[in-house]
Amino acid sequence: MGLTFLMCLLSFFLAGVFLGLFLLLSGRFLADREKSSPFECGFDPKDSARIPFSMRYFLLAVIFLVFDLEIVLLIPLVLMLSSMKSLGCLLSGMLFIIILFFGVLYEWWEGSFNWIY
Repeated sequence: MGLTFLMCLLSFFLAGVFLGLFLLLSGRFLADREKSSPFECGFDPKDSARIPFSMRYFLLAVIFLVFDLEIVLLIPLVLMLSSMKSLGCLLSGMLFIIILFFGVLYEWWEGSFNWIY
């Protein structure tokens, strides 16, 4: 019991010594202003929160998320086609891809992909 207590005490002492040496040698006592300030997607959090936000950027981000999610939904379809080889699975996959294609055409026709104002 006494030896275990002594070993625990010695390990805590050595950990404290190494931590103190690390802090002494690293020279990071004073935090940098840029590193200690919060970062929120390029906006300064200390200014007004009523900064105009680009709606085109928001719409493009939503379109990207929607089509990215739909591509993720296509992965199980490919795995099913390789194992089952059924006509119903192939037709449902083709219908899904056709709907995606018409969605991209609609977004292109609407002008959501243009960055020119």
